[in-house]
Amino acid sequence: MNRLTQIGAALLLSAFAVIVAAQSVYPTRTTVYDPANSWNGYTVLSPLNTQAVIVIDMNGNVVKEWDGFVNSAGGPARVFPNGVVMAANGTNAPRQESLELIQRDFEGKVLWRFDHNEQLQTRGGATVWSARQHHDWQREDFPAGYYSPGITPGAQDSKTLILTHKNHARPNVATAQLEDDRLIEISPKGDILWEWVASDHIDEFGFSDAARKAIMVAPGVNAARGSFDWLHINSATYVGPNQWFDRGDQRFAPGNVIISSRQASFIAIVARDGKVVWRLGPDFSESKELRAIRQIIGQHHAHIIPKGLPGAGNLLVFDNGGASGYGFANPNAPDGANSFARANSRVLEINPVTLELVWSYNGPRFYSSNISGAQRLPNGNTLVTEGASGRLLEVTKEGKIVWEYIYPVFSGANSTNGVYRGYRIPYDWLPKIERPKEQAVVPPPIANFRVP
Repeated sequence: MNRLTQIGAALLLSAFAVIVAAQSVYPTRTTVYDPANSWNGYTVLSPLNTQAVIVIDMNGNVVKEWDGFVNSAGGPARVFPNGVVMAANGTNAPRQESLELIQRDFEGKVLWRFDHNEQLQTRGGATVWSARQHHDWQREDFPAGYYSPGITPGAQDSKTLILTHKNHARPNVATAQLEDDRLIEISPKGDILWEWVASDHIDEFGFSDAARKAIMVAPGVNAARGSFDWLHINSATYVGPNQWFDRGDQRFAPGNVIISSRQASFIAIVARDGKVVWRLGPDFSESKELRAIRQIIGQHHAHIIPKGLPGAGNLLVFDNGGASGYGFANPNAPDGANSFARANSRVLEINPVTLELVWSYNGPRFYSSNISGAQRLPNGNTLVTEGASGRLLEVTKEGKIVWEYIYPVFSGANSTNGVYRGYRIPYDWLPKIERPKEQAVVPPPIANFRVP
């Protein structure tokens, strides 16, 4: 299939996606549930544009809600054992970032917070401290940010990795001011122990000369923010303990950080000395292994599956589709920006050493152009967040859906049902809640479904 044919197919798929999205009546909450083949527990939701972190049971009932978390900037909420919750809070408009990270106990008491990264001026002219956190954060004692046997997160002495913004001019990168991506690692007391700035390493990201030229003219400068979000890194995760490092591969040192650039379509591992030591993309035509994977576009939540889970050591990533990439000019992207286009999503599991595509999921009408993620479960299933539509599904290795949940749309200011990311946790991590009764949900045949 040539490039023009690919673009035409993408446009047709996009039109079909719009037709599906135009549906005005559809079921919400749990729509499919097979208790015998699911990994049963609570699911933590990070809805967009709400004031809360929400926990549901397998039947979609809300069993716990923590108020006081404003997630309009996007980012994951995580629940630790004994019902401790941690999430971002506060909006630094017009920037897509949060003012602070907060940790609360089960009753909502603040246990820890961080905001002292940078002082900023608000629209009203006031000066405030801000974490400038966006998209992701991780605890050192919880490397992938989700449950795996043998890992018990929540220690008060754990370091925290935060993905933040830094605005500055970098003439060797682009003609406009950058809204750059900056990683910081902070101590429990909030001291910055380590930092990494993306633009310092532009020569290590695998960009072609054409890509560098496309970036230099700063396509897509955000007028409201007055800056160029050139990489739009949307996840940053500790590599964590893994078999590759145990075998002597220093690239996969547990303290290294794996990042995902949505806008440039690459995934990379950053070592503690700042160097990029492993990379996937941006050009997936460079080898037969990459051609077998096919082009990854606009991806989110790239991470190494933790020890103790099926597929441990492999890379798991939500390959969104949509549009991204620099330097591959075509009639649909004559300036070489957003060169790749695809109107469907995939979840990919990749061996990071051999680059073998181990497993993938791309079910029918499966598409989220932004946000989203995936979690490997202890029974080998994968919990997938199709974020833009507020749809979560647990799929088996064979691709069968054994649990499906649709987050409801509310009227008024919160007119979206988007869920940034969802995570499954064991029942005993919320010991103050009585374990719910699990009831199977078998949907009617679609051809027979009628609204009364």
